[in-house]
Amino acid sequence: MDVLLQQFFNLDIMAKALPLVLQGLKTTLLICLIVIPMGLIGGVVVALASRSTVRALRVSVTLLVDLMRALPPLVVLILVYSGLPFLGLRISPLTAVVIAFFLNNAAYYGEIIRAGIESVPAGQWEAARSTGLRADQTFTWVILPQGLRNVLPDLVSNTVEVVKLTSLASVVSLQEMLYSADMARSLTFNASPIVLAALIYFALLWPAVRLVSRLEHAAAR
Repeated sequence: MDVLLQQFFNLDIMAKALPLVLQGLKTTLLICLIVIPMGLIGGVVVALASRSTVRALRVSVTLLVDLMRALPPLVVLILVYSGLPFLGLRISPLTAVVIAFFLNNAAYYGEIIRAGIESVPAGQWEAARSTGLRADQTFTWVILPQGLRNVLPDLVSNTVEVVKLTSLASVVSLQEMLYSADMARSLTFNASPIVLAALIYFALLWPAVRLVSRLEHAAAR
């Protein structure tokens, strides 16, 4: 037991690794602050395009969404990071991560938001238009807020997945939290920095996980 504690819960090593891990946490949070809003905006665009009356646009968006949902996010990230240079586009690891995660999350957010929009009764459109609101105003102020509320548990759950997804950025040597913890592990020959990163992930995401559970229970009642 003592050997196990020394290997995985060495407080001295955790304390020494903490500044490096926190530096990586800043990058993790930066990725989230960029990707989550972009993904939500992209999701709204995808949801609208998937309901378009223009068949070519609707089919194109559906194929792109299916592709992004079928491909593992890691594959998308490697394709963006390693493939774009062959087209003459040199990008930083952070840019590659943002592009790959945006494509992935816009597809998932788009499907969630589309389901939310479709859950709003058609009568809401008619009632809003009868008050003199234009189609765009009806969507923005009446339909979209109701649709988002109907799928709020799924939106929060997907956002939790986005935060966990940031750990894949270590594959392209972006110094996010897992990458920093692994650097500390390689320097100390001890797994305690990885455990420290796991504890920070838990502290960040556990409140959101509990929120998802509460929202799902409230929706079920």
